[in-house]
Amino acid sequence: MSNLGMQLVYGLVNAHPDFVCERVFLPDSPSSPRSVESSRPLTDFAILFCTVSFEQDYVNLVKLLISGGIEPFAVKRGLEDRIAPGAPLVVGGGVATFINPEPLAPYFDLFLLGEAEPSLPEFLNRLLEHAGKGFPSRDKFLLDMAFHQPGCYAPHFYDMDYQGQRLAAVYRRCDVPYPVKKATLTGPAVAGHSQLLTPDTEFSDLFLTELGRGCSRGCRFCAAGFVYRPPRLWQAASIIRALEEKSAQTKRVGLLGMEMARTDDLARIAEVLGAASCQLSFSSLRADAISPQLLKLLGASGLKTAAIAPDGGSERLRRVINKGITEEELLWAAQELVKAGVTNLKLYFMIGLPTETDEDLQELADLTFRIREGVGAVGRARGRLPGLTVSLNSFVPKAWTPFQFAAFAGVPELKEKIKFLRKQFAGQSNIRLNVDNPDNAFFQAVLARGDRKVGEMLFHLASAPGNWRQVFRRHDVQPEHYTRERDRYERFPWEVIDHGIRRDYLWAEYRRALAGKRTSVCDTASCRRCGVCDGK
Repeated sequence: MSNLGMQLVYGLVNAHPDFVCERVFLPDSPSSPRSVESSRPLTDFAILFCTVSFEQDYVNLVKLLISGGIEPFAVKRGLEDRIAPGAPLVVGGGVATFINPEPLAPYFDLFLLGEAEPSLPEFLNRLLEHAGKGFPSRDKFLLDMAFHQPGCYAPHFYDMDYQGQRLAAVYRRCDVPYPVKKATLTGPAVAGHSQLLTPDTEFSDLFLTELGRGCSRGCRFCAAGFVYRPPRLWQAASIIRALEEKSAQTKRVGLLGMEMARTDDLARIAEVLGAASCQLSFSSLRADAISPQLLKLLGASGLKTAAIAPDGGSERLRRVINKGITEEELLWAAQELVKAGVTNLKLYFMIGLPTETDEDLQELADLTFRIREGVGAVGRARGRLPGLTVSLNSFVPKAWTPFQFAAFAGVPELKEKIKFLRKQFAGQSNIRLNVDNPDNAFFQAVLARGDRKVGEMLFHLASAPGNWRQVFRRHDVQPEHYTRERDRYERFPWEVIDHGIRRDYLWAEYRRALAGKRTSVCDTASCRRCGVCDGK
């Protein structure tokens, strides 16, 4: 419910004078889902907007349709029928859908690919025009959207042809656009921010404001860094206007993308937050982007927990992933954060990265020990030793990144890596280890680069939960097909989307990764490497 993308769509729809938008979530109990605002069932609504941010939500989304009495498969909702309550138009959005919409394609009539602000208001107006004409048919409406609405992808008009399990070709049933260009926001008058705060969520008293979208760093594992290209920083004025929307009673503010903010903008934002006696919160910081202004703001906020994401455990691996952070910068940042009052420092690492060796894992442990030593010296001088939490997360290759060609490490291999690191950290004081489940990462890896065959498995998992691997194999779908290394010329299902990124660029970046070569940060004023800014 705290998801900023969901709240943005909720606000945009309700801002339209002819639409009312209500929220529906999958209940914890077996009961049928009902809307938060009026307790109405799903069958009362003619349009369902579903915002999807994570692959782990896919099965729950299908469960939501089934438990709400909605036919889950789009093709069975009747293409010749009118859009109406009980047989609604199901529209998908959210970052997961414009990284790779194909696993969800069997369930959606339409995807709005890209950012909502430039496309959703126009979509609502077109919807209203068709409603005024009595909706001649779902098929005709979808065709009109596919031809005339930016970012509209209607899977019904695209047939995927497979040879074995590999995608061989994509055929269009008519002359609809292929690939489909995503919608991109240029610069808002008011930055995206929280529309609703409720005690029923984890971030019950946290007002979120984004400082921009995208990232110029080019970390090769990060899908958001590529699909949100070009990177954009909002003007300080639009951010401050968003902060002015906050209730005077709300004193906690979360800034999204804070590590990318300009120094002078951050100073202005800090002044506004300080004048309102607000406390600052954030997810994680880049170690090389911690400025005196930021440290001053953190100290004034009384923040006790902070996170740094080295991601790669060794200097060599950080070159492979193009992280662009040195060990010296990590050690300095950790000590500065503790000086600013942080007493619990979190370190995020990935394991199973391409080319990773036991030597890299040993360096991960050694780096952690050196950070503990550095922050311990600061802590002793301040009279309190800080604690370190090491978070180990299994690397999952994502579409639209240079690592879309890479293999997933494999569950047995990841378990061995975790076992190795557990031994390194066993009995170490002031270090706590958090580890994700490699089995869950394996499932996420299948979904992340999945296709419509994977999508059909979601129905079986939603209808009768069980061992997902057994369900796949029972229907002759091999999970390992989706987690293997890919070659340069293999056709990918997610290339139905046009992000403006050249495939040759992603391949070249993959080869640079394997060679341990760095790539400089994205400069939208002059850089034309990836293709996104061509002609701009």
